[in-house]
Amino acid sequence: MTWGTELWDQFENLDKHTQWGIDFLERYSKFVKERLEIEQTYAKQLRNLVKKYCPKRSKDDEPRFSSCVSFYSILNELNDYAGQREVVAEEMGHKVYGELMRYSQDLKSERKQHLQEGRKAQQYLDQCWKQMDNSKKKFERECKEAEKSQISYDRLDNDINATKSEVEKAKSQLYLRTHSADESKNEYAAQLQNFNGEQWKHFNVAIPQIFKNLQDMDERRTVKLGETYRSFADVERRVVPIISKCLEGMVTAAKAVDQRKDSAIVVESFKSGFEPPGDYPFEDYSQNLSRTGSDNTISTPKNEGGVKPDPKHSISKTAKNKLWLFGKKPKSALAPSLEDFSHLPPEQRRKRLQARIDELSKELQKEVDQRDALNKMKDVYEKNPQMGDPQSLQPKISETMCNMEKLRSEIHKNESWLSEVEGKVSTRGDRRPSADVNHHAPHGRESPEGSYTDVPNQEHRSPPHQPDPRQAHQPDEFDDEFDDDDPLPVIGHCKALYSFNGQNEGTLLMKENEVLYIIEEDKGDGWTRARKQSGEEGYVPTSYVEIAMEKNSKDS
Repeated sequence: MTWGTELWDQFENLDKHTQWGIDFLERYSKFVKERLEIEQTYAKQLRNLVKKYCPKRSKDDEPRFSSCVSFYSILNELNDYAGQREVVAEEMGHKVYGELMRYSQDLKSERKQHLQEGRKAQQYLDQCWKQMDNSKKKFERECKEAEKSQISYDRLDNDINATKSEVEKAKSQLYLRTHSADESKNEYAAQLQNFNGEQWKHFNVAIPQIFKNLQDMDERRTVKLGETYRSFADVERRVVPIISKCLEGMVTAAKAVDQRKDSAIVVESFKSGFEPPGDYPFEDYSQNLSRTGSDNTISTPKNEGGVKPDPKHSISKTAKNKLWLFGKKPKSALAPSLEDFSHLPPEQRRKRLQARIDELSKELQKEVDQRDALNKMKDVYEKNPQMGDPQSLQPKISETMCNMEKLRSEIHKNESWLSEVEGKVSTRGDRRPSADVNHHAPHGRESPEGSYTDVPNQEHRSPPHQPDPRQAHQPDEFDDEFDDDDPLPVIGHCKALYSFNGQNEGTLLMKENEVLYIIEEDKGDGWTRARKQSGEEGYVPTSYVEIAMEKNSKDS
């Protein structure tokens, strides 16, 4: 069924239909364009979302918890998913939208050409019809004039009063009119025959061919739409396997979440190395009351040394053993980070020192490799002087050796701190964080902070607090440890080897050769708690005193 035979008289409707077809094609093109814009916007928003929740972070901030690692894996998969949405948008723009727009322009040109041919054929047929109609009208006029001449001639011929000349003139006029009518008839017949022939050609040859071309054009448009519909789906289908892999990656990341591993990381990250505090001692406030001997009376150890302590400066174990979680946190815990990480709990300090040693070892290995490479190059230059001057490498070799020495020194220093941490007793129940102290120590051996002391095998550590010396006795959170009226028993005595200014809060001023009472041993942090004969108590550097413990100190 073709348009040329079935729709021979529907030129205007076919004109409208083909225009509607192109409009529909362009409408679908607009739909594809909006769809790919949605894909582009969606992909951009996904990438921005990933960027927002996966910010740039340093090496130390890398996630270690499995839940965090899985979340960042999901973000990476989502970023890949966004890339596939961009691929969909790009393919739609190139293979669907771009193709439709080019084809739409071709259709418009082709349709215009076919319609122009149809209009020309119609105009030619109209022209033939007008020529035929004009010859027909002329033939009609000539026949009417001939009839009038015939009537005039018959009237004069029958009139006995008409002259012969009048009759001859009428006869001549009739002949002329009749001859003109015959010529008009022949012309009309010829024009009619020509019009009928052109009309047959128009409706049986020209129009069917033009309409067939329009039909082919419209069918090709329909086929093209079907192909682009398929391409529209194929673009989406081609990325489905990759999107499926992205989703599978998200599922795999979800399965990788391990709550036990995360709990272990929490322990590793925050374990302090401290032991839980021991039992609180009994504090007898009836010590100064006069009483008679009684079996039911709880005895209190007497203060050895015969000196009555000053309650204002005494320290109770109850106050000293306060836990940060349940009491006030010392200001020393808020101190800035120190080079030897002595502000950290033992376990965290050990990990930080070990990490630094590993990093320094890697840097040292790089320097060693660079030195070896420079030495090899120098040997090559010495054997082949034309390749280069061996002396030109000496400054770089010297610089590398200098860097190696610096790194070895740093590694040795950090290893000494690490040995200090690992060698300390981990079972003690109380441990004070340290900070720098501003006092002058005799030169001799290196301490973790870079200071020196002459006393061998002793470490120089900082007291918990270092306020202004002029405010050494101002009330502070550290003073809470000295507010108990119950004095600690004397467990030994010591002699000051050096002077110590004791300007930091909680420390005790002492002079060289001064004798002090020991009321608390060094817990491993380099500080010993002592009491003067005046009753004043505080911490002194263990390396600054010579200690003699009482035999029964453990029982006191």
